[in-house]
Amino acid sequence: MSVKRMKYCVNGEWKESKTDKYMPVTDSSTGELIAEVPCCTPEEVEEAIASAHEAFKSWSLVALSKRTQMMFKWRDILIEHMDELTKLCSQELGKNLNEAKGDILKAIEPTELACSLPYIVQGSASLQVTTGFDCATYRMPLGVVGGIVPFNFPAMIPWGWMVPLAIATGNTVVLKANSQTPLTSMRILELFYEEGGFPKGVVNLVTCSRVEAEIVMTDPRVKAICFVGTTDVGKHIYSVSAAHGKRVQAQCEAKNHALLLEDADLESATNAIINSTYGCAGMRCMALPVVVVQESIADKFVKLLKEKAEKLVVGCSYDPKTNLGPVVSAKHKESIERWIQKGVDEGAELILDGRGYKVPGFENGFFVGPTIFDKVKPGMSVGDREIFGPVTSVKRVKDFDEGLAVMNANPYANGSVIFTQNGYYARQFELLTDGGMVGINVGIPVPSAYFPFSGNKDSFFGDQHVLGLDGVRFFTRAKTVSKHWYDEHSSGKKVDTWEGTVDR
Repeated sequence: MSVKRMKYCVNGEWKESKTDKYMPVTDSSTGELIAEVPCCTPEEVEEAIASAHEAFKSWSLVALSKRTQMMFKWRDILIEHMDELTKLCSQELGKNLNEAKGDILKAIEPTELACSLPYIVQGSASLQVTTGFDCATYRMPLGVVGGIVPFNFPAMIPWGWMVPLAIATGNTVVLKANSQTPLTSMRILELFYEEGGFPKGVVNLVTCSRVEAEIVMTDPRVKAICFVGTTDVGKHIYSVSAAHGKRVQAQCEAKNHALLLEDADLESATNAIINSTYGCAGMRCMALPVVVVQESIADKFVKLLKEKAEKLVVGCSYDPKTNLGPVVSAKHKESIERWIQKGVDEGAELILDGRGYKVPGFENGFFVGPTIFDKVKPGMSVGDREIFGPVTSVKRVKDFDEGLAVMNANPYANGSVIFTQNGYYARQFELLTDGGMVGINVGIPVPSAYFPFSGNKDSFFGDQHVLGLDGVRFFTRAKTVSKHWYDEHSSGKKVDTWEGTVDR
């Protein structure tokens, strides 16, 4: 079977790369090679930047009402192609069909936020801020925005977190699609031009290595960088890009913790933990891989968690019966299994082992079964580092205070959750947790697009978070205008060298 070689997109046109290096894209459920994408050359990356830079000159001058009308149309196009995009996302990534559909829906939600920009970016004005002087602040587009995309949300992150607010506010975009899962993003870009009717060059797309991506971080025509990925890479991107005068959003790793108190509804809490931990095979920064449980209910909880985890249907991602699909690649599967072995070596108690999982008929798929560690102690890397797989670590504590301290000791602070019926503890947790996104009896505390995705500590580096009003501010710069008009009698007034506008 011939494997399709994909192209890169510049100025609305798909072009053959001159590279001699192509990167594989696999069906995660079967292990089969389904496409190859180019490792674009430095010249091709620069071509994409030049295209976005040129397109900005005219796109930034398009009326805001016209841009938002196009976003309304774009929203409907995504909805019309929901089933096609869902299956493509499921195949290349490994999410089950419901999770893949959620990925597309999470691209649509920020598009709806972008449709409201005429209201959001009204700015502010004051008549007669001082005698005869008026002031107004406007939000202006930045220019070219670079988007560096991870593998785990090929629709939501580039086409939800990056593109909608960026282009609706008048910017243009260069996307570095992830080479492991580029097909969903590429298909969406085809629709963007073919059916959306957007001007050429507003969004450009390349696939390349970190070496070529460095060009986007240093080119003076690029004014902002949006990144999602590991903390080490995020720190590098933040430092290099900021040193070159760019704004940065670097959404990085997480090790989200849940605090499970003895008064919680144990059945509901365990269901929420199962969903958040094993959903998307744990390959999301808002997974819930650590449960800090009060000792008085720990044995009961671990037993219930294991029972529910063992009932999950592990299988082909595009089989409607599947609960837990494969992980993205053979390499990622090997990484997760090494982490599991490390947990064993560190002395954590392995309650459920997902290594070596085989699905009949899909023996070459990249499957890892649900895995549970109990009695994970402080300092064990399996409970402190991001594994990005279907692995749960249980840490036992005496009470609320010890549990909160264990959670806040972690260097990451993307999200944090508490399960309790006690209003006092819930409020104290909300106030004192380091987590930027907080759940009270909510397993996945991801806010809607109207609020910022607000990770803290080593989970985020940058100026403003993605989405919400933070996102609007990130993609725009403030311009404050002071105005004064002279009347016909003022021309003979003595010149005042005072440089302010304050009444004196």
